[in-house]
Amino acid sequence: MLIYNLFPSLAGNVRDWKPHLNRAAEMGFDWIFINPIQYPGYSGSLYSIKDYFRLNPLFVDGASTTESVAGFKRLAEEARALGLKFMVDLVVSHCAFDSDLITEHPGWFRKENGRIAHPFCVENQKKVVWKDLAQFDHKHAHDKEGLFRYLFQVVQFLAELGITGFRCDAAYQVPASFWRRLISETRHTYPGSVFLAETLGCSPADTVLTAKAGFEYIFNSSKWWDFYSPWLLEQYNLTREETRSISFPESHDTPRLAENLQGNVDGLKQRYFFSALFSAGVMVPIGFEFGFRKKLHVVKTRPADWEQPQTDLTSFIKQVNQAKLQNPIFHENAPTEMLPTNNSNILFLWKGSLHARQEALIILNKDIHNKQYFHTNNLYEYVQTQGPLTDLSPEYPLDYLPTQYEYDLRPGQGIVLVTTRPRR
Repeated sequence: MLIYNLFPSLAGNVRDWKPHLNRAAEMGFDWIFINPIQYPGYSGSLYSIKDYFRLNPLFVDGASTTESVAGFKRLAEEARALGLKFMVDLVVSHCAFDSDLITEHPGWFRKENGRIAHPFCVENQKKVVWKDLAQFDHKHAHDKEGLFRYLFQVVQFLAELGITGFRCDAAYQVPASFWRRLISETRHTYPGSVFLAETLGCSPADTVLTAKAGFEYIFNSSKWWDFYSPWLLEQYNLTREETRSISFPESHDTPRLAENLQGNVDGLKQRYFFSALFSAGVMVPIGFEFGFRKKLHVVKTRPADWEQPQTDLTSFIKQVNQAKLQNPIFHENAPTEMLPTNNSNILFLWKGSLHARQEALIILNKDIHNKQYFHTNNLYEYVQTQGPLTDLSPEYPLDYLPTQYEYDLRPGQGIVLVTTRPRR
């Protein structure tokens, strides 16, 4: 999956989304991920849904639900014509605290000291409580079947809009039994539906348990890797056999990478290159390709926050995406190993496909400010095949790869070499 996150409150009304869809398709993305589009509660947060069966008036026209739904369906059809599929956030762990569901079905919610409970998280050892949210009680709800049927109707409503993918927000906070049933019934009614589990922040063990509930993808933590520590590959290997994962250089929840790097374009390229080729899927939010610096906000962001582009990475991203799309080894969470190098500022990775006759070598300059020298006496000793390696790098690819290989990598530069194993 190559996912472009079209953050709706930055993109504005759906009638203005077409240029963004065209740009995403041109870069080679095949999925458009949209954050929640349903009617929000008093806080205005996209993730605080008050009415699951009404669309947010910030994004759609129409005096009635029928008109606004029709407008969104037309957009989904236009996206399909571009080779794009729609994915949306599926929020079933909580709803807005001012939702009518609280008075209509109080038994569906978790209680604390007799009151409806707010969900929370722990950030930097501090408890952060979301007071605009009410938490569903999937484990002990009165009329648990009624809660399930209601949330299944939510999925049906979204699917009828033309949405075929569901990023399940805070998936680890919902029992695996709920997900198994929801995923199974959805696929029975809407074959081809894809489910992704948002599992960031939970332990690797909990991630594995969530993945086993039937999700095709989870999200990994490669964004925070320093290119040195062993933890990323350890986590990757814990979940690799259960499901595929998606990397991202930034997301709507994180600060903009261009802001962190003070506009360093080599750093932006480095992180996208690594994210796209490390795991089976990749995702970037709208504006990454232009070096946007203002963090996306689930309440405050508006179309007026669109920035003047500081760079244009669309061609670079397209080249990386083409290498990913055209080589099956990058469609899976393939076995991956860090290889030794003569320069600690170089990341040298081997990947070997379990499903295709391919191996890949990734050579990455960790340093985004300086050139770094890489050398090996025998490049081919790192792969089992006797056939040639092909340089599919997005920039400065070599037509011929000598056995004794040496290269001065530019700041942040990534090189990807792929071989196809001969058939027996």
